[in-house]
Amino acid sequence: MMDIKQKVIFNVLAKDAQNAKELIEVGGDRIFVGVMVKNFATEEDAIQHVQHFQNIGVPVSVGLGAADPNMWKRVANVSAKTRPVHINQVFSAAGYTLGRMEELGETPIINGVIEPSGTPGEVYISTGPASSSNKEKVSCDLAAKMLAEVGIQSIKFYPIQGEKHLDEVAAMVKAAVRAGIKIFEPTGGITVDNVYNIVKICLDNGAEVVIPHLYTSLINKETGRTEVAKIIHLLKMKWD
Repeated sequence: MMDIKQKVIFNVLAKDAQNAKELIEVGGDRIFVGVMVKNFATEEDAIQHVQHFQNIGVPVSVGLGAADPNMWKRVANVSAKTRPVHINQVFSAAGYTLGRMEELGETPIINGVIEPSGTPGEVYISTGPASSSNKEKVSCDLAAKMLAEVGIQSIKFYPIQGEKHLDEVAAMVKAAVRAGIKIFEPTGGITVDNVYNIVKICLDNGAEVVIPHLYTSLINKETGRTEVAKIIHLLKMKWD
C-alpha cells in the first residue's frame, strides 16, 4: 500500500482544477481531492477529469457519488485507467477493485463501504446495487474480517450523520483494528465543527490513519468552491 506519513488526511471536493490546486498548495499530503464518477456523462469524461487533476499534481480519490452502488464498475474502470492514490468502493466490489489494481502493480488505498445499522456492534455490508435492498445486520467483526481477508486496508463508514452514531463508530473502529485494518474513513454530515471529535473517537479506538470525508460543509454556497480558509482551519487541528 502507498506509504502514508500522515495520521489524518482530509478527503474533500474541488469545483475545478484551479480550486483543487489551491487546496493542495495549502494541504499537501494531508488532502485527497474526490472525483465522483456519477457526476460525468460517460466513463471517458470521468477519466479525463481525473487525469487533468493528476497532471497538475492533485492526489485524486475516485468515488462513487453519494455512495451510489450502481457506480461500482465505473469506479473500478476509471481507477484502472487513472491509477489514483485512493479509491472508494461498495463492500462487495472492494476485493474485485483491489485485484484489478494489483494486476497493474498499483497499491492505492481502497476502502469498502459499511453502513451503520443503528445498533452499536452491528452493521450493514449490503452496500452494493442489488444487495442494498436487503437490510440484514451482521457483526462489526464479521464485516471487518471479510474485507481484511482479501487485503482491503480501509473501511469507509457511511452515513454516520455527524456525531449521531459515535458509539457505532467506536465499535466499528475497534472491530477493524482487531481484524488488522488500520485505516478508517468516517463519512456523512462531517463539518469543521464536529470533525475533531469524530477523528478523536477513531484514533482513541485504535485507528492509525483517519480519513474523514468533508464535502458540502467546506463549500462556499455562492461560488461552489471548497474554501481554502476552512482547509487551513482543519490543518491546524492537533490530535495527540
